[in-house]
Amino acid sequence: MIEISDTGAGIAPDNLPRIFDPFFSTKEGGSGLGLAITYRIIKEHKGEIEVESRPGEGTKFKIWLYTRRRA
Repeated sequence: MIEISDTGAGIAPDNLPRIFDPFFSTKEGGSGLGLAITYRIIKEHKGEIEVESRPGEGTKFKIWLYTRRRA
């Protein structure tokens, strides 16, 4: 598990369900592809990604990438 967090502005609760949607962005001039591509790469590697965020408190992403044990 990898955890990445910041103490920035956070993500509005109304936007959280859409942050991994292609072309969704709240930034002027943003393409809305960064998190969509990240999500796709993680899923293609059979991983998982989770986000927690509170406005004014920051955002935390947790990423799980699994490995297979060799015999």
